[in-house]
Amino acid sequence: MNEPAPHLDPEQTDQTPRHKSGHPRAGEAMSGAEMVVEVMAQEGVDTVFGYSGGAILPTYDAVFRYNERERTETDRDPMQLVVPANEQGAGFMAAGYARSTGKVGCFLVTSGPGATNTVTPIRDCMADSVPVVGITGQVARAAMGTDAFQEAPIVNIMGNCAKHVFLVTRPEQLEETIRTAFEVARSGRPGPVVVDLPKDVQNWVGEFKGDGLLGIRGYRQRMESLRQTPLAEAKARQFFEMLGQSRRPLLYVGGGAIHGEGSAALTALAHEYGIPSVSTLMGLGAVDTTDDLHLHMLGMHGTAYANYAVEDCDFIIAVGSRFDDRVAAKAELFAPNAENIAHIDIDAAEIGKVKKVTWSHVGEAGSTLHQLLEHGRSMGFSADYDAWGEHCRTLRERHPMDFKRDGELIQPQAVMRALNDLTGGNAIITTGVGQHQMWAAQYLDYCRPRLWLTSGSMGTMGFGLPAAIGAQFANPGELVIDIDGDGSLRMNLGEMETVTTYGLPVKILLLNNVGDGMVRQWQKLYFGDRFSGSDKSLHRKNFIKAAEADGFEFARSVSDPAEMATTLEAFIQFDGPAFLEVGVDPDTSVYPMVGPGMGYKQMVTGEYIPGREIPEIGRHGRVNPSEAF
Repeated sequence: MNEPAPHLDPEQTDQTPRHKSGHPRAGEAMSGAEMVVEVMAQEGVDTVFGYSGGAILPTYDAVFRYNERERTETDRDPMQLVVPANEQGAGFMAAGYARSTGKVGCFLVTSGPGATNTVTPIRDCMADSVPVVGITGQVARAAMGTDAFQEAPIVNIMGNCAKHVFLVTRPEQLEETIRTAFEVARSGRPGPVVVDLPKDVQNWVGEFKGDGLLGIRGYRQRMESLRQTPLAEAKARQFFEMLGQSRRPLLYVGGGAIHGEGSAALTALAHEYGIPSVSTLMGLGAVDTTDDLHLHMLGMHGTAYANYAVEDCDFIIAVGSRFDDRVAAKAELFAPNAENIAHIDIDAAEIGKVKKVTWSHVGEAGSTLHQLLEHGRSMGFSADYDAWGEHCRTLRERHPMDFKRDGELIQPQAVMRALNDLTGGNAIITTGVGQHQMWAAQYLDYCRPRLWLTSGSMGTMGFGLPAAIGAQFANPGELVIDIDGDGSLRMNLGEMETVTTYGLPVKILLLNNVGDGMVRQWQKLYFGDRFSGSDKSLHRKNFIKAAEADGFEFARSVSDPAEMATTLEAFIQFDGPAFLEVGVDPDTSVYPMVGPGMGYKQMVTGEYIPGREIPEIGRHGRVNPSEAF
């Protein structure tokens, strides 16, 4: 969970003495809508994603007039307004922007259905700790509670989904509210903040102050404490005492290591002492996956060698990870030989929530790890983990990722291997959710943070394409590839037109297995091959014609293994938007797999990945179908 939402007193603004604002428009009379746009510009918003409508029209008009006034000879709008096919797309575009940069993403939608269409992106951002600010139009204050046209109770709906929700009822506090929304979104454990903005507040005219925040003193004190509280010397010494007693330490790295700018310190710690590492799905890229000490992803569909390393280690060092059910389905079976567990996290609520730990520190990953490094150097700490490192390398050699190499059908893993050869681990990859997501996680390399953008905790189908659009706007010079499945792509298929409308060089790689592959896999394992609803009654879609209709000049399909590699290379090298459908073997399953409620000892490695023992699981195994997913 995120830290508790800040207590906000609507009667207060920040009580610190206000200096004269340096904003060039301070003191001017302007509408509430203009104030919103001016504050967004102050906060560094250069791209806003959204769909217009009656209750948000004043702010859309203010964006237009801001761009008209501030536009330079480059002809590029200083605050580009990107219109999606659907408001859910706008939310995921903002999320893709935020995930790929670490900056706050922003979307702007109208009231009622416009706002409710963004509930899923808001919850998705909350679950994966992604900083976005969503501004939703609302009916005028006098009409609220009357079931007015396109009215929805956004505070109630979003209150359980977002880090915080603001309803602006006092227009004189409007600009402070918008600034505070950005502050809350980016600070501490990041998350989504929603501002519900009545139409009459947008039309209100007042004096623009140019600075100021709401008075959320307790929240700011907690955030300042997180930033400034040093790692106590006694606590650092205790950590190194545990490390000194260990012979098989393992870094267990989650998404918080990326949010907390911990990548450089993690790599330094691993190299300084020779400590191997594994990553969660959300932590991929925090450590270069090509690093000799890194064992790639752990968990339900992690590599066999990563999971075996977790089984064998005697000290877990968890950084920005939360022992979730995809990693530790049964907490007592996770890392059974670990005598000590250390946990570093920005959110105190995560410490001990799932797994009891020996040592913990609440703080940002980067600063905490740097302090540990400095302490270790000052005390001259040294340890020899060469034998453990060699053991982990042996695990990787004996239990490598592998798949079916022959046959008339393209294997999806082969597509990922070929793609990895082309990208070298330096492309921004987005995905939908399902088997294709796991293959992209398993077989692709990520040489730095923020290259891997996927819906982790929520597992939201339809995430990949709009997230790729947001990431491409944020990173115009980067190669951005959406790896999608036929089920996931259908969810936000309308955004294909958004790609070509804006001339984005996004590459859409569709692995088409004519069905919901991950659901089929579970039905094979636990439901006696009863493919209820997953055999894909929706199978008449001609994706190539759809892509061509949306303006893709490169729209091809390939199903012959002999043609796959050359077609994939042409797809990647195409200058502009490109769509490639790869017909893959529909019977291919994702392995390794740790069944629900199982430990890594019961991991199934499948037919092609060597395992070190045969577990009791599968068609006649011990998993209760009610535990599926």
